Amino acid sequence: MTAILFSEYLERIRHLRKTMAAENVDILLVYGDEYRREHLRYVTNYWPIFERGMLAIGQTGEPILLVAPECMQYSKEMSPWTDIRIIHEMEMAYVSDQIEYTSDKAFTSLEVVFSDILKGRTPKRIMVCGIDAMSSITLDGIKKGGCGAEVINGDQVIYGMRLIKSPAEVKLLTKAWQICDIGYKAILDADLVGLTERQAAAIGEMAAREAGAESIVFTIMASGERTNTVIGRATERVIHQGDMVMCALAVQYEGYIASDEWPFVAGGKPTCDQLDLIRHLIVAEDIGIQMIHDGVIAGQVVAKMRDYFAANGLTKYDLYPPIHGNGLAEAESPYPDENTQYPFRKGMGINFDVSLFGLPEVGSNRVEEGFIVSEDGLIPLSKLISGEREKFLHQLK
Repeated sequence: MTAILFSEYLERIRHLRKTMAAENVDILLVYGDEYRREHLRYVTNYWPIFERGMLAIGQTGEPILLVAPECMQYSKEMSPWTDIRIIHEMEMAYVSDQIEYTSDKAFTSLEVVFSDILKGRTPKRIMVCGIDAMSSITLDGIKKGGCGAEVINGDQVIYGMRLIKSPAEVKLLTKAWQICDIGYKAILDADLVGLTERQAAAIGEMAAREAGAESIVFTIMASGERTNTVIGRATERVIHQGDMVMCALAVQYEGYIASDEWPFVAGGKPTCDQLDLIRHLIVAEDIGIQMIHDGVIAGQVVAKMRDYFAANGLTKYDLYPPIHGNGLAEAESPYPDENTQYPFRKGMGINFDVSLFGLPEVGSNRVEEGFIVSEDGLIPLSKLISGEREKFLHQLK
């Protein structure tokens, strides 16, 4: 059973087949593994553990899910597709030894799979979605199995499909953010003074798991001078009274990922310098929030936010663009900069990810929250972070 209806998976396959027909592609492969799962999960819901996976799609017929032995039963549990086959190329990616399986007779080959899809014909053109995620060894295996077929990169096809979220995807993102908010609020409500960063991170991770998180994608937890790490994992450093805390929590629910981040100080009120840093982050984010609706040029929004930083002498502390997409990855397309000419479109999922790093005497921090673009503006996904932002801006008035 999957969270996305089978009819939606069928529609995604139909969309891919339109590209196949337009580009004379015989076989389209969608690759994923334990770490880069998003393309594969988009078309199969399958998320391998240890091993790799791939969906083989012909211009007609049911797609074939390709797995390795340990994940066979697990893939049946997750995937809506029933034709599942075992091939050596999907074995775990980080073991150099050839693993001896007692069920060796269950293996087939890419060559046989391609022949079955094409009813005995040899493919002439194969498109691969996920080339940017796979090893050269896997790609070489595809080329060998294709018996000399031309292999082309289809990454942009599936990235483009994932830009606009369906109503079902919006529901899953909303649920993911509800869980993330529960975990993050547990951190905000806790007395972190005297805890190690790892103990502080555990508070949010446990609360999110209890609320239904499928996975904790990452936790950034850096305090005091460690906020300058930009994306520092939690350490054994003890959090002290008055430390600036840079904490991000990202959780996954049925494949979809939510991430929250809010700048705060442990155990008390921020100093004037700390408050200035927080204020600049929130005001810059609000500039962008007020601008975005369907049709607005993305680069104009980024430029306006960066103009604010420039006007306040903060440009050298502004490390990367402040907006990126959300969905099956914590950060995905769109990822505009000030020169981007494409517009935001209704149904896009975006995160504001506004940051300043390395300010003298005060350190670094960031605010992050998710939205869906609508015709008239943005629909907040995080009630917690949006509420903190609105409360902070109200206090500035």
